[in-house]
Amino acid sequence: MKKVKVSLRLIVSKINLPTVLKTAILPGDSMERLFIATQVGEIFYIGNGVIRTFLDIRPRILKLGASGGYDERGLLGLAFHPEFYYNGLFYLHYSVAGTQGPGALAGGFIPNPCNTSTLQLRWTNRETQFDHIDTVEEWILQSNGQPQKRRTILNVRRPFMNHNGINSLNFSPETGKLVLTNGDGGSAYDPFNLSQDNLEVAGKIIEIDVGKNSSFNNSAVVTRFNEIPQPIQETLSVMAKGVRNMVGISFQRYYNQYLKYVGNVGQDLAESIFSFVQYKSIPVTKLVQASLMNSEPEEEGFINFGWRGWEGSIPTSIIRSCSENPALNEKTMAYYNETVKTSPLRIQPLTSYFHQDPRPGKFEGTALTGVQSYMGSGIPDLSGSVVFTDLLRSGKTQGVLAYTSVRTDGKSNDFSVIETDYQLGSQSAYYVCLGTNLNQTQLYLGVFGSMNVTDYNQGTVFEIGP
Repeated sequence: MKKVKVSLRLIVSKINLPTVLKTAILPGDSMERLFIATQVGEIFYIGNGVIRTFLDIRPRILKLGASGGYDERGLLGLAFHPEFYYNGLFYLHYSVAGTQGPGALAGGFIPNPCNTSTLQLRWTNRETQFDHIDTVEEWILQSNGQPQKRRTILNVRRPFMNHNGINSLNFSPETGKLVLTNGDGGSAYDPFNLSQDNLEVAGKIIEIDVGKNSSFNNSAVVTRFNEIPQPIQETLSVMAKGVRNMVGISFQRYYNQYLKYVGNVGQDLAESIFSFVQYKSIPVTKLVQASLMNSEPEEEGFINFGWRGWEGSIPTSIIRSCSENPALNEKTMAYYNETVKTSPLRIQPLTSYFHQDPRPGKFEGTALTGVQSYMGSGIPDLSGSVVFTDLLRSGKTQGVLAYTSVRTDGKSNDFSVIETDYQLGSQSAYYVCLGTNLNQTQLYLGVFGSMNVTDYNQGTVFEIGP
């Protein structure tokens, strides 16, 4: 693949933890504005070179960093309705203040293939053993310019702090539905196997028909689809399962259809980007009905990413040091039964990159943080490609940009690192999110200077250019 070099143009610096980058045209406006949502609950937009506050929900966000510096909760999703210019509707996904619990398990979790009890854990006492509650809400920008919450769509109880998704709300230009890209509930290795359970909200990509039953305000707090009130069930369908942790979904127009790109964050071996065109969603009402009848729903055409049996294209593995040779690692298959069961059902990644990669011109990854298609002409070598970011290149103080593209023969593809001209010196730059404008001709990069969420004003946003 071609070597590509880009420039990073500074847009704004010294802001709190930018996590979502979107553009929209405000009602009555004539210009597309860049919106920046921060993990702590602020949403800004750039107008005439000035950063302005659109919404501040910091009092609604649970306290971040309470158990240490790193945190995956907070304001995680922002999406503007396709008719936002006319109806003022937008949607938020965030972790709710005052909902902290003790967590579903004490300590860290690593499965032991020699001990079947560790492979068959169940999440019991869900009403008391959980970490926090996430909510998906509908808001409206009123005629006086003030945003106001209209209703709650989902309240989801999460077993652990992590794997809540990032850039988790996006509208599909194909169906007009709101798409929630979810996580498996957290910890590590999906201890309760939530991602493959059809009734679990966790570990799925969910489509929401926000125009259906739009007056229903949902106060129920759930973990499973059958606990959701019927009017909301009727608005939901499951687009995919086998999700570990998603970094959003990107839609790329290809003639009269759309390529869909999603990134599944890996465990210990690989980070993976998937692409697909055709898919078959399953209505939540059908999943619930199948459960009541003790039957399996028809899953032909349904997307399954394979987790927890598969980490991208590799069987999920436990890594241990080799006592007889410290330079080598032993890799043991974590969940043999799940790997075999999901093997014929899962889709293959478009590309994967690895936490250990000896090949020249590659990089040793840490965690996938963003996936966006690019259709602009400003960077010709990237046009029609999908660009992705990794949090931090191993051994470096800066994250990494890379790209790949769909092959005409439908096979998996390689990837190439994108070089940047921005020199940060010894300053840390964690690449945490990617964004684009409405027609995908511009790319934006969100950077943290520190992964300690209590180190405020350490965020920077760049535009990626030629």
